[in-house]
Order: sequence, then C-alpha cells, then structure tokens
Amino acid sequence: MSTKMMAVLALGASVGLAAIGAAAQQGGMNQGGMGQGVGGQPGMMQMQSGDMADGVIRKVDKDAGKLTIKHGPIPSMDMPPMTMVYRVKDPAMLDQVKPGDAVKFSMEQIGGQYTVTRIGAAK
Repeated sequence: MSTKMMAVLALGASVGLAAIGAAAQQGGMNQGGMGQGVGGQPGMMQMQSGDMADGVIRKVDKDAGKLTIKHGPIPSMDMPPMTMVYRVKDPAMLDQVKPGDAVKFSMEQIGGQYTVTRIGAAK
C-alpha cells in the first residue's frame, strides 16, 4: 500500500473517531448508536408525534435543570437502550419525578441538546 493511501486512511479514521467523541460529549450519552436529525441536520431531531419512550429516572439535578434517564430503545430517534442525561424544557418537570420512578417521556433535540418535552408516570 502506498504512503499516500495510508495517510488518507489514517486521516479518515481520525476524523471519524473525532466525530464519535464529539457526539458522545454533546448528548451526555454513555452508549453509542445515535442517528442524524431530521433531513440529516443535527439539532433538528424529535420524536414522532404521540411517541412516548419508557424509562426509569436515575437522577434529578435541579441546579443544572437535567434528568438522568435509563430508557429502552427509541426507534423514532434511532437510539438503542441506554442511560442518558437530558435537559428539561420546563424546570417544573423536575418536581414531578424522583430517582427510581418509572416514566414515559418525549424528547426533542433543541440547540444540540436532547431535551425532555413531556414526562409522566408510566402506567
């Protein structure tokens, strides 16, 4: 294999690894497998109308306005099961849940951050 070909392959691998690392940091996720946003545009991803994901609250961080939720697969967001930190659209949501609660929730990607837009007790 030529030196030029090896350099191109190394550069491609470096760019790919950097993109994966940036995606993991941006979303606060601890497992991979996320898809692109609507039309392939980052920051425009949202669950299909009426979709609610099942999850369990792991942590409520009122100071940061965030929830840590362990959830199952979310096909409409191309997400495998994982535990992830989410912002909340309305800080009042943080008073509705506590660690250990089973919930149903909806989310959108707003400004590059996965954000819970609706949440309620699982039935």
